[in-house]
Amino acid sequence: MKLHLITTFLLVFSFTFSFAQKDIKIEGTVIEEDTNIPLEYATVVVKTRADDKIITGGITDTKGKFQVEVPEGSYIVSVEYISYKTKSFPEQNFTQNTNLGTVNLALDVDTLNEVTVVAERTTVEIKLDKKVYNIGKDLTTAGGTVSDALNNVPSVTVDVEGAISLRGNENVRILINGKPSAMAGFGDSNVLSQLPAEAIERVEVITSPSARYDAEGTAGILNIILRQKETLGFNGSINLTAGNPDNVGLSATLNYRTENYNLFSNFGWRYFDAPRTSFSDVTYFDRIDEGQTITPEYRRIVEDQNVERLNRNYNANIGMEYFIDESSSITGSLFYRLGSDADTSLNSSERFNNNTIVEETLRREKETEEDNSYQIALNYVKRFADDSDHKLTVDFQYENDSEEGFTNLNEDYLFSDQTNPEPFQKEQEFTTEDKKEFLFQADYVLPLGEDSRFEAGYRGNFENEITDYRLEQENLDNGNLEVNDDVSNIFDYDENVNAVYSQYGTKFGEFSFLLGLRLEHTQLKGSIASDFTDEALNADFDKNYLGLFPTVNLIYNINGTESDSEESITVGFNRRINRPRGWFINPFPSRSSRTSIFQGNPDLDPAYSSTFDLGYLKRWDKFTLTTSVYYQHETDSFERVEENTGLQTSDGIDIIRTIPINLSTNKRTGAELGFLYNPNKWLRLNSSFNFFQFDTEGEFNDVDYSAKNTSWFARFSSKISLPWQIDWQTNASYRGAVQDAQSDTDGVLSIDLALSKELKIKKNSLTVSANVRDLLNSRKRQSTTTTEFFERYSEFQWRQRQVSLSLIYRFNQQLNKRERSGRPGNGGDDDMEFEG
Repeated sequence: MKLHLITTFLLVFSFTFSFAQKDIKIEGTVIEEDTNIPLEYATVVVKTRADDKIITGGITDTKGKFQVEVPEGSYIVSVEYISYKTKSFPEQNFTQNTNLGTVNLALDVDTLNEVTVVAERTTVEIKLDKKVYNIGKDLTTAGGTVSDALNNVPSVTVDVEGAISLRGNENVRILINGKPSAMAGFGDSNVLSQLPAEAIERVEVITSPSARYDAEGTAGILNIILRQKETLGFNGSINLTAGNPDNVGLSATLNYRTENYNLFSNFGWRYFDAPRTSFSDVTYFDRIDEGQTITPEYRRIVEDQNVERLNRNYNANIGMEYFIDESSSITGSLFYRLGSDADTSLNSSERFNNNTIVEETLRREKETEEDNSYQIALNYVKRFADDSDHKLTVDFQYENDSEEGFTNLNEDYLFSDQTNPEPFQKEQEFTTEDKKEFLFQADYVLPLGEDSRFEAGYRGNFENEITDYRLEQENLDNGNLEVNDDVSNIFDYDENVNAVYSQYGTKFGEFSFLLGLRLEHTQLKGSIASDFTDEALNADFDKNYLGLFPTVNLIYNINGTESDSEESITVGFNRRINRPRGWFINPFPSRSSRTSIFQGNPDLDPAYSSTFDLGYLKRWDKFTLTTSVYYQHETDSFERVEENTGLQTSDGIDIIRTIPINLSTNKRTGAELGFLYNPNKWLRLNSSFNFFQFDTEGEFNDVDYSAKNTSWFARFSSKISLPWQIDWQTNASYRGAVQDAQSDTDGVLSIDLALSKELKIKKNSLTVSANVRDLLNSRKRQSTTTTEFFERYSEFQWRQRQVSLSLIYRFNQQLNKRERSGRPGNGGDDDMEFEG
């Protein structure tokens, strides 16, 4: 159908010029029969009856109007629009200007299934600085979250704790519609597990970002583009999900669009109980302290933890895009999110000496957290003259996030070989975090001729985060809770980034390139308020960094743009930065338990990386092959190390500290291979494979943490159309074993299954989906950590197998493929359109 429309358009275009001298005008207005909405891009064809030869034609404008010119004579006029019945006018003798009036087109229900198949197909586009994955209808994520959808994107993995990696590297920058956003959780990727996958239109995997993007993220950028409805009138979708373990969600996307403005909104509510389990078996070694051998109180400790996690999340995004005129628009939006979590943990701990249990305790933790955040965003777009690529874009965002956490901890003896053992202290933790962020951005694009473009811009990010942490512990003499001043503190942290950039791109023949340079100034500033007397922990800091970040992106179309078999080669180079976040710098320890703490490092400096990327794409009629090789060299890379603090709990257990450090250099080499195969309408196969090796060199506190390791991950997906219009999809992924300086982590296999059926209700649709995520209940992290002080085997499962049923009702969306010509969009995709 698309080929037919393209052919028709080319014929219409050529004949428009062939008959330049015409004096009879035929005009009219095309609208949808039921709604009276004007149909833009409807095709008007004028041809002779005798030999069925096309004489001329045209396309309707934004108001559905058309006008064509023909010589005097007899012709047949037809009006066509995708998924609508063609309207033809019998042969008429045109001797004077004629107005055909209003042409009503009725929806062709018989073609809707065919259109749906085309629209849902997952495709990949290769551009100068990114790969664009159009998600389509991924059945396994129906009723799921953005994190679930990302886990099905090639090159991207989401581990058992929700951490997102790109090519095996967790330092990836998450953007929403091209900008940092509260929807991405101020850098906390766990927030993405609260947003519905239905909101995603496509994901841009940017492994070689152009100079326009913030240089943050040594792995690259994931740009999540949310759905934007182009249909005039009122339209939207409603999604209801229920599952086990308890998972109930309701979300809605509602749009109302006219010729002058577009009102858009997204609402979501989710309640779920996500049980989490963990197990650890730790063996402690003797340690040397000032020449003396110190034997641990317990040789072995086995812990088994079960956590009930009740989560209630609400989010809403409302906004309006107003079209000032044909060349400019302004958009304002408000995003709000409220999260309420309540976790209850039971941790059984068995302590051994000489392989004999000597003590058993049960620790109870109750943790609550309230998260309240909002974002205000304004966007202005001005296009100059008749060139839609010549434009100025200005953005402003303000984000505010407030979190309040409370933890109550109590531990009791179940068994002990001691007589009247000293009781455990009750503990209470109070944490408040207030984050504010301002974003100012301006981008100017100037076309230079037909195939060249110059860009320049400025971006300023100004972020402040205040963390107030208070620990209260029981005084065993009187039973009162007293503040521990050695740990309680207030940490005030600022991260300010000012950047300017310029880039130039051009295309000549089958070769295109995009060259850019970005200059960024970073200020990392922190102050600490505490009663603790250690000057090292109370030291304020103010660090400033100035960096140049060049980018080079090249693409060569081997077969040319007119070939049926598309083939291209891409080459990319970029320099990136990884800035330490506030909690990585805060020197006061945060306690995940009595025996384990995380302590920030105020001496952390940013890490810098340089990456080279060589890619290849070959596309046939039914098969698409993509592959790439890459090399990354990172200096001052971050590494988390575990070490013994030399301190013990009241019952003699060593306290282990995790601390991030700049661990010298990290070299990463890898290769990717992916294919998409659509042999026929009822079968779609999709697979990707990523192989990488990293080599880390460095030491800390006289301990060598150098490591060299090879790992890989693979993904396979199949979608089959069964009888009775039922779709069946299977996704399987495997992440290979990985080793670092201290830990060996086993591979993880995960399988998802889904069945779906779409029911047509006049012009609307109802999709019923049933899916199982982690069919084998195998998404568990199993690892062994070895240091000079201890050896620990651990198992961790963030979320158990999930079974869900989803109902998605879509209404008035049959025109979604139509775009508005000459109107500024708000999708965040403004990069060079030199595609491979």
